Amino acid sequence: MTYGILFEKIAPGELPDGYYYAHVPTLGLTTHGLGVEGARAAARDLLQLWLEEKKANGETPPAPTELLLSTVDVA
Repeated sequence: MTYGILFEKIAPGELPDGYYYAHVPTLGLTTHGLGVEGARAAARDLLQLWLEEKKANGETPPAPTELLLSTVDVA
């Protein structure tokens, strides 16, 4: 399965510089890692564990959905 991931740079002071959040909006999951690739690896690990747990409990995980990103300016 291919799930969309949204990356967000973590604000200074929350974690050491260079860390990013990796959000999986379809599943409501968030993790973090060093750089985008570190966050992507952490998300992959989290998704694998989460999906294995769902399957072990006889649950059907939500199917991947289309993920769109936009911005809006606020004065």
